[in-house]
Amino acid sequence: MCSQRRFDGFVMQLTVRQLGLRDYLSTWEAMRHFTSYRGRGTVDEIWLLQHRPVYTLGLSGQTEHILRANDIPVVRCDRGGQVTFHAPGQLIAYALLDLRRLGLGVTAIVNKLEQAIIELLGEYSIAATRTPHAPGVYIEGAKIASVGLRVRRGCTYHGVALNVDMDLKPFADINPCGYPDLKVTQLKDLGVRDDLTSISHALIQQLHRQLGYNSLTASCS
Repeated sequence: MCSQRRFDGFVMQLTVRQLGLRDYLSTWEAMRHFTSYRGRGTVDEIWLLQHRPVYTLGLSGQTEHILRANDIPVVRCDRGGQVTFHAPGQLIAYALLDLRRLGLGVTAIVNKLEQAIIELLGEYSIAATRTPHAPGVYIEGAKIASVGLRVRRGCTYHGVALNVDMDLKPFADINPCGYPDLKVTQLKDLGVRDDLTSISHALIQQLHRQLGYNSLTASCS
């Protein structure tokens, strides 16, 4: 799906790609490649996808937050933050955005990603909040979405992960995002029965509003 708006006399575009179930390492490398070779006129993109089970450990991640070894691989990556878990049933939105063109700083883009999730949950009458100094979205102290970004050459990659309908048990083998005893939750456990496709479409609408693009156009593969 593509969105576009006019900025400083020219049309800015946002391409949203639905990528399905993807391997983490190859997707990470694709984000790095996209960011390394993008130019001033490269269209911003959001990639919506799921990952096979994997723990990811951020740049400052400490292995002590991995409490027990299991069969799930651990990948040290270049996003911010500590350790988190990805698996099918979790909706991930990778934000490959030019912050200079958007006129946003890192804190502002993190807030917008969080707010998109907060507004999405509000559509289901679920009250969610952010927490100072702990990026992500929370419901009564339980984390439902994590946020982690990397900025290179003024552009972001990585993004936000929303727990929809997944196996949460592997979170018990880590300190999620580096916080001991942090509870995690998901939409299914909060009574939401919409499937991942419906929630993906709703998230696209919220991200599109938060980022300021004012129209959605034809589908883009």
